[in-house]
Amino acid sequence: MRPGDRGVTRREFLRTGGAAATGLTIGSFRPVGAEPRSRANHCIILFLVGGPSQLETFDPKPEAPAEVRGPFQPIRTRVPGILVSEHLPHTARLMDRISLVRAVHHDAQPIHETGQQLLQTGRLSHGGVEHPHVGPILSHALGQRDLAAPASVVVPTPIGNTGVAISHGQSAGWLGSKHSPVFLELVESQESWRGEERYGPSPFGRACLQARQLVEAGVRLVTVNMFDTVFNEITWDCHADGGSLASTFDDYKTTLCPMFDQAYSALLEDLSQRGLLGETLVVAMGEFGRTPGALNNMAGRDHYNKCFPAMFAVAGVKAGAILGRTDADGLKCLETGWHRKEQPRIENVVATMYSALGIDWTKEIRNTPSGRTYPLVDQLGPNGFIPTDEIASIYG
Repeated sequence: MRPGDRGVTRREFLRTGGAAATGLTIGSFRPVGAEPRSRANHCIILFLVGGPSQLETFDPKPEAPAEVRGPFQPIRTRVPGILVSEHLPHTARLMDRISLVRAVHHDAQPIHETGQQLLQTGRLSHGGVEHPHVGPILSHALGQRDLAAPASVVVPTPIGNTGVAISHGQSAGWLGSKHSPVFLELVESQESWRGEERYGPSPFGRACLQARQLVEAGVRLVTVNMFDTVFNEITWDCHADGGSLASTFDDYKTTLCPMFDQAYSALLEDLSQRGLLGETLVVAMGEFGRTPGALNNMAGRDHYNKCFPAMFAVAGVKAGAILGRTDADGLKCLETGWHRKEQPRIENVVATMYSALGIDWTKEIRNTPSGRTYPLVDQLGPNGFIPTDEIASIYG
């Protein structure tokens, strides 16, 4: 960006802490002599902190009993057979650019932090070992695309208190601060003010605009945290308990869905108009879904990790596709829609991001100081591994 645009200056870009290298080595990510198999040059992760309810967003159940299906009506999208919430009309119009995975799950404890770790690192932290975010892995494996831009940036602020004082999965972990994401506070520019009409006036809308600016400036991966906490403010965490976790479906209707819908659709359209969508993978996902079936006694939904959606658009993925389905009440995953019939785990999302960016996610990385080798993605699951054909077949 030109300094006059006041998007992000080079000095701000390089504000990474300046620590020395940690002496880590990494195995070959691709066969010797092979060209990089990159389908995307950039990735934007829209982290929907709090965990949106799948039944009130991307997996409505219009045929279920009223106490199960929730308060919202479904609407048709541009792709026949795909329905979404009535409060996501702009996203519905762009569904032909999106691959919707409805049946993601994980088996860890259904707390915010486990999902945050799994989605962004592919692994759970154990024994005080904090694993690196996807962005620092890209920094180590591929380097910066532009010397004036870091490999990875987080906006508008890092995740803070979500209930348990453990890793949120957004650091460089044992890769060391040389590869740390740059945490940038929102900065105003002339375009930011004009962009409010398209992206919306919320911090999330402004951060989505900044994500597009950062990608345009050469950043490989941008993580947008929709919220930095789940306490004392309206978030996707809709327990509706009347206390610090008081978000309700009225909040979904009036605030959350419109906020996401406007910013997400504006981001995809903006990337497309600037010729960047064909080389940028945009991933939108929360750390889990919400309890299906009857609402809780406060007319909300609690944490649920057994099936929830993720959205991919558009570089490197099969646009207009729906992968996986859940049962009539949204209680369990029935199939993945992939070649093999294993239920997709949250780690598949991380593996898909790596694959789209040309990194062989099955390889391992060595932490030289400890001498231990870790897989890029935790491949331990109900079947012992994550099949490569699951990942490959998501692409067109």
